[in-house]
Amino acid sequence: VTGASFVVFNGALKTSSGFLAKSSIVEDGLMVQITQETMESLRQALRDKKDFKITCGKMDAGDVKEYVDICWVENEEKTNKG
Repeated sequence: VTGASFVVFNGALKTSSGFLAKSSIVEDGLMVQITQETMESLRQALRDKKDFKITCGKMDAGDVKEYVDICWVENEEKTNKG
């Protein structure tokens, strides 16, 4: 689990790169590089206020994967106030 001050979603990752998605820590935030198709799905999920999971890593890496989970919560008091 990584806490971040901000998240950047970059929809310019090419499918030919061999990655499902890539995540990296940038300063005190998180940058997630995703394909254009994933970006469209993410935008729709945000509009619909639905949870969304992004699987990061190489397409042929087997079971070794990282995930970026976007979760909507009912009670905001349990989230990070910073």
